[in-house]
Amino acid sequence: MPAMNKLSATEIERKLGSKPGRHSDGAGLYLQVKETGTKSWIFQFVSRGRERQMGLGSADVVTLKQARDKAAAARDLLAAGKDPIDEKHQARKATIVKDAPPVTFEQASEDFLTAHGPAWRNPKHRQQWASTLRTYAYPVIGSLSVAEVETAHILKILRPIWTTTPETAQRLRGRIENILDSATAAGHRAGDNCARWKGHLAHLLPPPNKLKNTRHHPAMPFPEMPAFMATLQRRKGISVRALEVLILTAARTGEIIAMTDAELDLDEKLWTVPAERMKAGREHIVPLCDRAVKILRSIPREKGNPFLFAGMSSGTHLSNMAMLAFMKQIAPDFTPHGFRSSFTDWANETTPTPHHVVEMALAHTIGNKTEAAYRRGDLLAKRRELMNLWEAFLYPSANKP
Repeated sequence: MPAMNKLSATEIERKLGSKPGRHSDGAGLYLQVKETGTKSWIFQFVSRGRERQMGLGSADVVTLKQARDKAAAARDLLAAGKDPIDEKHQARKATIVKDAPPVTFEQASEDFLTAHGPAWRNPKHRQQWASTLRTYAYPVIGSLSVAEVETAHILKILRPIWTTTPETAQRLRGRIENILDSATAAGHRAGDNCARWKGHLAHLLPPPNKLKNTRHHPAMPFPEMPAFMATLQRRKGISVRALEVLILTAARTGEIIAMTDAELDLDEKLWTVPAERMKAGREHIVPLCDRAVKILRSIPREKGNPFLFAGMSSGTHLSNMAMLAFMKQIAPDFTPHGFRSSFTDWANETTPTPHHVVEMALAHTIGNKTEAAYRRGDLLAKRRELMNLWEAFLYPSANKP
């Protein structure tokens, strides 16, 4: 039996209370003193082969005797084959479920953004937060109570983009972790944060620093695009039509799947994507070609659903993985996002279109003078001409829809 009760209240008060470090009382109980002078009780133990640490409270509030009693209770649980931390979390979770109204992940996210948004100097930062959550997290856990969010949900969100868009995936993981931490602090959930990296997801996903040389799926060579579009025409389904519009507009997946009727002026052949759904945080006007307009008019509208490309569940939009899943069936070497590169290569190599017009079609950031001209509408006509040329290239007379 390891030595116990090594410390004394007098020793803690006169000497150890101001000495940074960990001071053992024996049998896994420690007084932890930080450089700042903060003192707390820690119980260290091994459960199921894993070393764990459980906080027992501030030494300014919890006495030595009380800390020993808590450590003894934890040792009793270990002797019974139970993990003290897990038992603590389960008890707290039961209290939360019983006493607190459920808060969805989307609600918790909005609460977090409302609380922290004003402190962010760059308003684009809030827009980027909201955009990534809306695109990747909400379809999986948006309507789920934060108390019910588990590791399996986080992996379902992250795995599809962890190696293809690692920077976005890592930022998304951190944002989810912050929201869940906030929800825990507010008493809406209990237990370990299932989105944390160190000691948790680090064992389930490849390290970010090993993804720098990850080879992305290449873009489809643009000469192959007309044949590919002919294949799309022969297929049916909402994912197929969404993919066709994505290609025709050179847009991003998140922009397409969350499209609403309110953003469209089909008579004027325009699609206005609001700033909060754009990567650059600025409203983007997209001129629509005839084929895009025809597709958008033909999409059945789901009553009560604002999204044009409706998802499987009522009131939701198409999953961000739906188009990729379809691509894996007919062109597994390529991804939907790669068509933006196909469009760029085609425009730069086969048309006289100025580079900055191509960049604006892709909603890339451009110089201030050109940006000012764009906002006056001077270049919208040139971009419309470019997108009409793209349509004509994709659908030669032999397979024009």
